[in-house]
Amino acid sequence: MGQESRNQTWVSEFILLGLSRDWGTQVSLFVLVLVMYLMTVVGNSLIILLITLDSRLHTPMYFFLSVLSFIDLCYSNSIAPQMLVHLLSAQKSIPFHNCVFQLCISLALGGSEFFLLGAMAYDRYVAVCHPLHYTVIMHGGLCLGLAAGCLAAGFTNSLMETIITFHLPLCHNVINHFACETLAVLRLACVDISFNQVMVAVSGFLVIVLPCSLVLFSYARIVAAILQISSTQGRSKAFGTCASHLTVVCMCFGATTFTYLGPRSTSSVDKEKVISLFYTVVAPMLNPMIYSLRNREVVAALHKVLENVR
Repeated sequence: MGQESRNQTWVSEFILLGLSRDWGTQVSLFVLVLVMYLMTVVGNSLIILLITLDSRLHTPMYFFLSVLSFIDLCYSNSIAPQMLVHLLSAQKSIPFHNCVFQLCISLALGGSEFFLLGAMAYDRYVAVCHPLHYTVIMHGGLCLGLAAGCLAAGFTNSLMETIITFHLPLCHNVINHFACETLAVLRLACVDISFNQVMVAVSGFLVIVLPCSLVLFSYARIVAAILQISSTQGRSKAFGTCASHLTVVCMCFGATTFTYLGPRSTSSVDKEKVISLFYTVVAPMLNPMIYSLRNREVVAALHKVLENVR
């Protein structure tokens, strides 16, 4: 680890406590996480492949869906493989620079996903409220710009938060978490972290509250437009185009809001781990299922690919 001076430790590696210290529980978690991770990789890769191969899916909605799947795939890969190795390891260590990289990448991809969900909500708003001008408004250049902007915003926010977090002097190197996560790393600091807590709140506002506000505004307009549709079939179809996206929004924003904007207490560490596990492993696995099982076009594209393979 390194030399110590005035209670400050120069860290060369971190020790992760993980989810459990019981061997039987760790083996059970390994099997569970491995299954979910494999489903995440297969599901999101399949979504990207189907959208790429089927020309009928070359629309703004599916473009954003493919970007979402790519982000989920990368996000899961940034944490899950290391988690699987540590679940079967006695020494759960991670080099300092790997920890910095993991925190930066996971924050960047997580933030990008929230901004992307806001962009997807705008896409659904245009589709429902301005259907005749949809292709003109949501042209390729705008879609690419929105996706690039979401990624740029996520990485910019992550870089700032990572620098501020690891600039702190650390008293020890034992992280009470299964991954390098902002709040868990902040607990290692030897100094007052009030400024960092404020920055985490500001970051949470920018990454969570702003996209969520855009989602709420978009869906308020969408609901108002749908209620003006006279036919029951028309209303059902309009709601159907938004149901999958709204499900993912509630799932992702709900879990992360509780973690970063919820009340802080020493007893909340275990809850933090469980919620982090949810949006690290479970949510990326569920997203392709939610979109594919509820979407006839995606299912039709899958059948077409399977028939061509035969």
